[in-house]
Amino acid sequence: MPAHSTLLAPSILSADFTDLRSSIAIAENAGAEWIHCDIMDGNFVPNITFGPFIVQAIASCTSMIIDTHLMIAAPDRYIEEFVKAGSHQITVHQEACPHLHRTIQFIKSLGAKAGVSINPGTPVSTLESILPDLDLVLLMSVNPGFGGQKFIPSSIGKIRELHNMRTRINPELVIAIDGGITEDNAQEVVSAGADALIAGTAFFKAANPAETAAKIRALTR
Repeated sequence: MPAHSTLLAPSILSADFTDLRSSIAIAENAGAEWIHCDIMDGNFVPNITFGPFIVQAIASCTSMIIDTHLMIAAPDRYIEEFVKAGSHQITVHQEACPHLHRTIQFIKSLGAKAGVSINPGTPVSTLESILPDLDLVLLMSVNPGFGGQKFIPSSIGKIRELHNMRTRINPELVIAIDGGITEDNAQEVVSAGADALIAGTAFFKAANPAETAAKIRALTR
C-alpha cells in the first residue's frame, strides 16, 4: 500500500457554487489534499455538471491536487482540455473506454496521472490487465450521477479485492472511494485498503467541515 496517511478529497459538486473560492478555502483549511471534480455529461450518467472552464477557475485559486473524474461518454475528446485547465490527475470510466490502454497512455502523455473508475456493478477483476499502467483506481460506492446517495455495503469486499490485486501487481497504486463516505463508514473503508476518501455531501454540507474532516482523519489513522 502507498506509504501515506488517508487522503481527503472533498467533491466540489457539493460546494456552494455562488462562492467557489470560499468553498475551496474551506477544503484547504480542513487539510484536504485533493479537490475532486465530478464531470457529468447527461449521457454516460443521468446528470450534467460542468466543464473545463470551472476546473480552470478552481485551479486559479488553489494549490491542492485537482482530481478530475470524467463520468462522460467518449472521454478522449475532452481529456486534453481538462489537463490544460489544470487537472493534475484524470480518471476515466472503464465502461466508457473501448480502448482503455490507449486512453490511459494518452493521459500520461499529457503529463497527468491516470486513473480508472468502475461502477458498482463492474467486477474488480476486469482491471487486472490495466492495473500496471495506472496511478489510481476509483471505486464507485454509489451508482454515479448524483450526490448524497447511500454507501453500497458490498463496496467493502471490492476494496479488499482490489487491495490484494494491488499488492501483487502495482504496490504504488492509489485506491480511492467515491460515494456515500461518512464518519460512520470511513474507518471500515480505509481498513479494507482505501487510500483516498472522496466526500461531497458529508464534507461541504456539514455544520463544521473542518471538524468533520478531523473526525474522519482520527478514525482512519
